[in-house]
Parts: sequence; structure tokens; C-alpha cells
Amino acid sequence: MKRQVLIIGLGRFGISLATTLFSMGHDVMAVDDDEKKVQNISTQITHAVQADATDEAVLRELGVANFDVAIVTMGEAIQNSVLCAILLKKLGIPYVIARAENDLHGTILDKIGVDKVVYPEREMGIRVAHSLILTDVQDYIPVAPSYGVSKLAVSPYFVGKSLSDIGLGRGGKWSLAVLLIQRGKEVIVTPDRVEIVRQGDVLIVSGSDDKLEQFMAETKKHKEGE
Repeated sequence: MKRQVLIIGLGRFGISLATTLFSMGHDVMAVDDDEKKVQNISTQITHAVQADATDEAVLRELGVANFDVAIVTMGEAIQNSVLCAILLKKLGIPYVIARAENDLHGTILDKIGVDKVVYPEREMGIRVAHSLILTDVQDYIPVAPSYGVSKLAVSPYFVGKSLSDIGLGRGGKWSLAVLLIQRGKEVIVTPDRVEIVRQGDVLIVSGSDDKLEQFMAETKKHKEGE
């Protein structure tokens, strides 16, 4: 579904969000008080505006109430971040996401009614740490302490075997649920355990970090024995 998205702040996080959402087909308006940043992104999204997003009158004039989602990406400027989030909620935006610099910042954003608080630096640190420890994991998203969702390229050893044979899926020896298989342009959601793994498949699995690490260690043994 195409959405109207408002991005407040054009730091690296804001720019990445704005351009990615636009490439996904959404209408994106970005607001920043830095003219150069606004000019640099103006041809890459729907609309870019130089304005003070902590000024209620300015936000009203921009028609922000018509947007489906607003994302406040300012982190270090905590006062501006909180004030902007308050105004966006006051003006009736249905869903407001805000970046937090630390736990205190996040707690304040929660208290003023922000719908979702994100910690980009912390989350990236967790993902990089897992990629260093689990070198065959292509990507990792933490869900809860010591539990996450991982993207795994299939080892040649597993090609031609079923998920059940490998020990994946509900009731499998690894206690790792297979959420989907990416097979070229095809995506198989919650595949059956009888699904046969093919060359080039990518698995999205969820489970505890300990089980994932054990599974990847076993996979590595098979690779080394090939």
C-alpha cells in the first residue's frame, strides 16, 4: 500500500530512510533546516523542504496532518526531537516513529505518546556483532535478548535435502523456525518441513542465538568436510 511519509531530519539515517521509502514507491516529504541537505536530496524523493520542524505554524502550513506516518530522525538534538514529536502527535499524524539517542531519550518519547521508538546505532551494533561472530549469517535482526531473525545462504551440503532432514522447522533438532525461503524471485512463506532445499536458496530463520550458533557450527563442519 502506497503511503504518505514525512521524514524530519536529513542526517545519514534520515537520508537513508527517505530515499529507501521513495524507491519502494511511497510519497516522501523530507524536512530539514539545512538548505544544502534539502537541495542534495530534492531530486531523490517526492518533495524536500527547508523549514523549522519545531514550529507548529510551519508544520500546519506544510499540511503534515495529511501524512500517514512521520519519522523523527533527529537523535543528538534531543530537545528538538521531543518537541517535534509532540507537535506531530498534536497535529494528528496517525503513526509517529522517533529515533532515540539513549534510554532516557527513548523513555521521554514513550511518555509523550510516540508510537514506536527506534535505536539505529544500538541495533546496527548488535547486527554487526552477530555478523562478526556468525560469519555465515548474511543479516541478523534482534527480536528479544539472545533471540533474533537471521538470513542464511544455503550450504551446498544441504541441497537436495528437506528442511526436516536438516533439522530445521518446528520439532527439528535445532529449534530454529524457518519463516520463509527466498528462491530467486519466488518467496515461500512458512514452508513445510518436507520442502526440499535447492541451490541458491536463502533461508530466513528465527530462534535463539545459542541454537543458531550451534547450527552454523555444524554447517561449517560439513563445509570443511566437502
